[in-house]
Amino acid sequence: MKTYLLAFFLALAVSASAAITDFSGVENIPIQGGGREKPYFTYATETLQTLTGRATYRDGERKIPAMEAIFDIGFHPHAWGERPLILIDYKPLKEAIGLPTDRKLFSLSELAANEGLKERVAEVEKLLGDPAKPKLNREQTEVSEITARVRLAHALMEGNAFAFVPHPSGPVWLPVAFVAKAYPNAGGEAVAQGWTELGNAFLKGDDTAFRSAAGKFASGLSALRPDAYPSADVMKLETVYGKAHPFRWAWLLYALAAIVLWVTTLWARSGGYRIAWGLISIGFVLQIAGFVARIIIGGRGPVTNMYESVIWAAFGTILFAMILEAIYRSRYMFLGATPVAVVCLILADTQTTILKPSIDPLAAVLRNNFWLSTHVTSITLSYAAFALALGVGHIVLGKVFFRRPVSAALYNYLYRSLQIGVLLLAIGTILGGVWANVSWGRFWDWDPKETWALIALLGYLAILHGRIAGWWKGFGLAVGSVLAFQSVLMAWYGVNFVLGEGLHSYGFGTGGFPAVLAYVIAEVVFVALVIARRKKESAAAEPEVEEIEA
Repeated sequence: MKTYLLAFFLALAVSASAAITDFSGVENIPIQGGGREKPYFTYATETLQTLTGRATYRDGERKIPAMEAIFDIGFHPHAWGERPLILIDYKPLKEAIGLPTDRKLFSLSELAANEGLKERVAEVEKLLGDPAKPKLNREQTEVSEITARVRLAHALMEGNAFAFVPHPSGPVWLPVAFVAKAYPNAGGEAVAQGWTELGNAFLKGDDTAFRSAAGKFASGLSALRPDAYPSADVMKLETVYGKAHPFRWAWLLYALAAIVLWVTTLWARSGGYRIAWGLISIGFVLQIAGFVARIIIGGRGPVTNMYESVIWAAFGTILFAMILEAIYRSRYMFLGATPVAVVCLILADTQTTILKPSIDPLAAVLRNNFWLSTHVTSITLSYAAFALALGVGHIVLGKVFFRRPVSAALYNYLYRSLQIGVLLLAIGTILGGVWANVSWGRFWDWDPKETWALIALLGYLAILHGRIAGWWKGFGLAVGSVLAFQSVLMAWYGVNFVLGEGLHSYGFGTGGFPAVLAYVIAEVVFVALVIARRKKESAAAEPEVEEIEA
C-alpha cells in the first residue's frame, strides 16, 4: 500500500512540475479583454502585469512566462490560493493594514484574512456607489486597484476571464464554459472538447498533445462566427510587436549613441559622430516601426494615454535633435536629446503599472482621429521640444558649473529648441480649445489640464520675451529651460496623477509621485548651485559669449 501511495505522489509531483515549452499554437488565438480582441500572448502578458506588475512570474529560481502562468491559474486554480500573486506597492497602505512592507506580492488567502483591507474595500465600494461620485484619495485609489486585481484573479480561477468565444449576436465575448450553451451544435461541442484537451495536455506538460489541441481549439473558434473574428494577420502582428520590444531596443541604441558621443568628445570626433548618427537613426526607425504597429493594432494614433505620450515625447525629442543636427552638425543636440529619450523610454519599458502599455479602446471624447492627430500630437511634440531644451540647458549649466566656456552656438541651439516648443504648444492649446467646443460646447473652462497648459505656455513665452527684452541672456535661457520644464511636468504628469480631477479623466492614474517630486527638488537644487557658483566666481571669470542669432 505504501508503495502505491509513494508512486502516486511521485507521479503527482512529476505532473505538477511538467511545463509546456511551446505556446506558439495558442499565442495568436484571439481573446477579448479590456474592451477589445487581442492575441492570447498580449492578453496573458497584460493580465500578469496587472496582477503582479511583471510580465513573468518568479517561482523560486524559475521565471514562468505569462502565457504559462495565466493558463496555470485557470487550469490549476487550487494551487494559486497560497501563492503570492496580488501586487500591493503602496507602503503606507501596507503599514496601515499590517502587511509586511518589504514584500510587494501577497496571496489571495492572506488578503482575504486581512480585516484592515476588508474594511477599506467596503469603504471604497460605498464611495464608488455614491451618486455624487466623491474623489478617492491615494490610499482609496490603491484599495480600488487591489480589489480589481483580486477580482481578476478569481475570474481566472473560475474560468470567467477566458473570453475566447464570440457572442452569437452581440459584441461581448463569452468564457469558454458558455460555448456549448451559446452554440448548441457540433461547432460548440468541438470548441468545448478542444478546450478540455488543451487543459489536460497543459497539466500533463505534453507539448505534442498541447499543439494538437491548440489547433483544434483555434479552428473551432474561428468557425463559430467568422464575421466577428478579428484578422489573423493583425493578431500575428500584435504578437510580433509584443515580443520584439522595439521601444526597448530604441533606448538601448540611444544610450549607446550617447556613450559614443561622450567617449569621442576629445578624440575621433568625426568617426564617433557618424557612429552616433547611425545608432540614433536605427533607434528612430525602430520607434517608427513600433508606432506603425500600434496604429494598425489600435486603429488610431499612438498618443491617447500616458504611456504613448511618453514614448511619443521621446520620439519627438530625437526627431527635433536629428533635424537640428542635420542643420548645425553640433553634437550638442544629440548630447541633449539622447539622455532625455532614454529616460522616457526606460520609464515606459519598466513602469508598466503606472504607464500602462496596453492598447485600449478610446474614451468617447477621443474618438475623432482628426483632433487626436492635431491637438494631442501638437501638445506632445511641444513637450518633446521642451525636453530637448531641457537636455541642452543641462549641458549649458554643467559647463557653467565646471567653469567651461559656453559658445554662442550652444545658446543658439537652446533658443531654437524653445522656439519650436512654444510654437507647437501655442498651436496645440488653440486646437484644444476648438476641440473642446466641438466635444463639450465651450472653448475654455479652466479645467486643470487646460490651465496648466496655459501656465506652461505663458512661462516659456516669458523666457523668450525676457531674452528679447534684454532682461537676461543665454544663461537665463538655460536656467529657464530647466525650471520651466517643471510646469510641463505638472501639465503632463501632475494633472493626471496628482490632482486627479477634471474633464481629462481618461488619463488618470496613480504612482510615481515620490520619484517625480525628488526629481523636481533635485532640479531646483541643481539650478541654485549653478547660479551660486556663477555669482561666486563671476569676478574672476572672463565674460562669457551671450550672442544669439535672431
